[in-house]
Amino acid sequence: MRAGSTRSTLVNRNVTVEGHRTSIRLEPAMWEALAMVCKRENKSLNELVTGIARNRNQSTLTAGIRVFLLTYFQAAATDEGHLRAGHGLARPRVRV
Repeated sequence: MRAGSTRSTLVNRNVTVEGHRTSIRLEPAMWEALAMVCKRENKSLNELVTGIARNRNQSTLTAGIRVFLLTYFQAAATDEGHLRAGHGLARPRVRV
């Protein structure tokens, strides 16, 4: 790579939103999070992204996806969400 040039870590993928093919660029971690949500919600990527597109308040679909993922995982990060996910149920470690 040349000095001074930057290489994007964004991954470009095509999705279909309400019958229209569109391209989305997201970080690999965002694509992984989308896959996790799709699996948990039993939806295809196209179904999930279409729902996000219909309900977003952000200016771009990409921003809408990021905000959706943030709020989705924030909801899971509540005390109730942690209990449902089984977080924090392990016995505390005893330091020797």
